[in-house]
Amino acid sequence: MTVHILKLCVGIDSVEHLIEVRKGREQTLPDGTPYNYHITRSRPRRAEEVLANGSIYWIIKGFILVRQRIIALEQVETENGVKCKIILDTELVRTESQPRRPHQGWRYLESGDVPRDIANGQAVDDLPADLSAKLREMGLI
Repeated sequence: MTVHILKLCVGIDSVEHLIEVRKGREQTLPDGTPYNYHITRSRPRRAEEVLANGSIYWIIKGFILVRQRIIALEQVETENGVKCKIILDTELVRTESQPRRPHQGWRYLESGDVPRDIANGQAVDDLPADLSAKLREMGLI
């Protein structure tokens, strides 16, 4: 069964800002696949479930807004000790806006709790994404 990771996107103001920050930071796997990565302190204990087509869902300004598919998990040595490098697909998939409170580190997100993917910045209710987010925050949709 697939499980996902939920993580705060610290220092990022919008999906567009995340896209801009990620530009030019792509790396390439030995097979030629481009990727981005995120380093975290601990390797997920449920790594097998995360690697079964899991994604990292990014919380931006209090809302899940976008996700990236997790390709692999690697152990990496840093100046602060051994960490976990989460290898991510470069494609950012926008999601239905879902409010989330801040938390430290990351959390697991079960498949039944994930927001739906959306296309072209439109929410599934056909409202602009920012308006849809505000209405959801107020509990109106």
